[in-house]
Amino acid sequence: MTYVKLLILFFSVNSVILSQSGFQLFPPDLLTEPFNANHLEPKLGFLFHIAENEIRLDIGNSMDLAAWKLDENEFVSAGADLFTYTLLRGESNFHFPVDAIDYLFGLNASYRRDFDEKQIGARLRISHISAHFVDGHYDPTNQIWRDNQKPKVYSREFVELMPYFKTGNLRVYAGISFLFHVDPERLGKDSYEFGAEYFAKDLLNEFLTPFISYDFKLVNYEKYRGNNSIIAGLKIGFPDGRGLSLYFNYYAGQSIHGEYFDFVKKYFAFGVNLDI
Repeated sequence: MTYVKLLILFFSVNSVILSQSGFQLFPPDLLTEPFNANHLEPKLGFLFHIAENEIRLDIGNSMDLAAWKLDENEFVSAGADLFTYTLLRGESNFHFPVDAIDYLFGLNASYRRDFDEKQIGARLRISHISAHFVDGHYDPTNQIWRDNQKPKVYSREFVELMPYFKTGNLRVYAGISFLFHVDPERLGKDSYEFGAEYFAKDLLNEFLTPFISYDFKLVNYEKYRGNNSIIAGLKIGFPDGRGLSLYFNYYAGQSIHGEYFDFVKKYFAFGVNLDI
């Protein structure tokens, strides 16, 4: 017990010293908040496709491992991402077979500078994504893969830079991604993105915040194609922190699931997300 107490005392003292010097380990909040309508962001919740027998389950998190306060209004951080987004189907007797699952993990770094009611910043990510069919994609009765879609190798490693500008309740962003490795190799290696989001803080009260977000991706899947995602909903909790989001999502573009990368999807969905 003595060694445990000494260890706790050591980390406590060092945490105070580091915070006073402008350096902080494991800060409580992300320096760059997730871009709301971008599907490649940490989420913890469900998305129920309206008029389709499909459900998306998101389990993931991003956290800053360290942060530095360079001066009164300038900050940098370094962190990590780890999450999955899973395609489920609904069946009788409360069964939800898993059709496909995608994994993302990687590292990130963020920069932010504050100017009165404005902010400029950027996030850099280096990430890996792999995609897989799961047993729910297999038809055991006929002993075939559903829709004759057999598993294929889908993997990509990429670097992404996403600068943004925020003024009041509005944030706009634009970015570029480059894949330094991808399977299948015929896929293009560059993609471009821009979007905007507006959180109507204090319109109702400090714990109920309506929001609307838009994200556009120009992806290079053998040729350039546009993906559109629009989200509108209500956040219950802290506008810039933890809470529960209820929202509607319209999506049109290439499937977000790697095993279905060559499928075009268009749907309305209702989502529930725990913002952690």
